[in-house]
Amino acid sequence: MTYIPISPAEREAMLETVGVKSLDALFEAIPAAHRFPKLNLPPALSEMEAAAHLADLASTNENAREHLISFLGAGAYHHYTPAVVDHILRRGEFYTAYTPYQPEISQGTLQAIFEYQSLMSALTGMDVSNASHYDGATAAAEAMNLAYAQFRGKRKKVVLSPFLNPQYREVIGTYAQAAGIELVGADAQTDLEATPESFAELIDEDTMLVVVQYPDFFGRIYDYQKLAEAARAKGALFCIVANPTALITLKTPADMGADIVVGEAQPFGIPLWFGGPYLGFFTTKKAYIHKMAGRLVGETVDSRGQRSYVLTLTAREQHIKRERATSNICTNQGLLALAAAVYVSTLGKSGLQKVADLCYQKAHYAASELSKLDGFSLRFDAPFFHEFALTCPKPAEEVNQYLLDHGILGGYALGKDYPALKNDLLVAVTEMNSREEIDALVETLKEMN
Repeated sequence: MTYIPISPAEREAMLETVGVKSLDALFEAIPAAHRFPKLNLPPALSEMEAAAHLADLASTNENAREHLISFLGAGAYHHYTPAVVDHILRRGEFYTAYTPYQPEISQGTLQAIFEYQSLMSALTGMDVSNASHYDGATAAAEAMNLAYAQFRGKRKKVVLSPFLNPQYREVIGTYAQAAGIELVGADAQTDLEATPESFAELIDEDTMLVVVQYPDFFGRIYDYQKLAEAARAKGALFCIVANPTALITLKTPADMGADIVVGEAQPFGIPLWFGGPYLGFFTTKKAYIHKMAGRLVGETVDSRGQRSYVLTLTAREQHIKRERATSNICTNQGLLALAAAVYVSTLGKSGLQKVADLCYQKAHYAASELSKLDGFSLRFDAPFFHEFALTCPKPAEEVNQYLLDHGILGGYALGKDYPALKNDLLVAVTEMNSREEIDALVETLKEMN
């Protein structure tokens, strides 16, 4: 990292902006006993003692691999990661690599990113993919930035589905504030049975983007083709936030008329990791490639006519365009993009299809058995993939606590984001949940009754 000194005038301006008179004042909130250089720290430990202490601290964490049966999803899912993924990631040439600005010494990294881009484009049916974003929420917000740039700020309205992941809606809202963009439709008090077609009436000539989720936050599967046509009729772009595992078996977003497809690629070889780091994928049509944020690797030939790879169309990026760039969120999650590429390549088409099928079949078995319990029912009748809303006889938080006391991590309490669903759990089932675990969940809830 390069240190860039600032002038006294710039320093004074920065201090004035944050509301303090000196650099020392910045640290007044820190107790004096803990300020440099007289830090009040315990005696140093040897390497052996430090390792034992850290291992003891780590052992207090309960996780889905060793301690808990997990049915929690809502955007981050417990899938199996083949051992080869971690093996490849730990190779020094990938583990330590930074953004490959020098293609002559970065061909391996560039090819890995190119393969990732190719796989994500094939999966979504779109023309191009970038080299990834921080997470799915960031990718969704960058879709809004693309639309804003496409219309050169002349349109300032975005229609958000209320059934888009609430965290994604919050991140999009943060981006929208600075640009003065109006967000409509994302009201948690909306009719929970509303269909995609009902959102069409919100689209007008000032709408630049329509954003939906597939499957939606409740796990429901809808065909968005008519809504995409309604957006196109008003000249707006259409974005689908997709679960990549579901795309293996469902109709592609491209077939429904999507202009942009984004989402979280964590299901592809990336552990839960307590919330990150994750991998936001971003794909779009070739027509919008110059407005797309993030790195883009292209295939070419070198001076000897041999196949090679380079960062391409870089003139649109912030390190060249600066404030005129579409976005300044440009760091590519190269290591995690590699994980996704290795995961998809390792499983192959048949393996991926088997994972998706197991998720679907096991989730439907769980839903069937749970809905037989007294006081429990499925909230929605719509088709679903591997996640569904379960209405409980008691508040969801109480149900989750009861399950946790019995070694089961329950579903996501939907009342946090949808007040009308205080008794509802969003239950996720993946290939990692055995029939015995599903039966244990059913029996535990039966005993609770």
